[in-house]
Amino acid sequence: MKLQLHEQLKTLRLEKNLSIEELSKKTRVGIEKLTAYEKGEQIPSAQTILKLSTILEVPVSNLMDGLN
Repeated sequence: MKLQLHEQLKTLRLEKNLSIEELSKKTRVGIEKLTAYEKGEQIPSAQTILKLSTILEVPVSNLMDGLN
């Protein structure tokens, strides 16, 4: 089953043993924004998805697939 973007973000962050605060520092995206992304309340911009894919070490396409 394909995970939605918000599910992927949280799963990948936990797999990398990153707290939301650590991910925020690495991506320079606010904690509130990241929390909203993980809850599915907001959708990150393409630029933010690129940052997240780099830090979480997954292809951008994996995250983009979760938007459908």
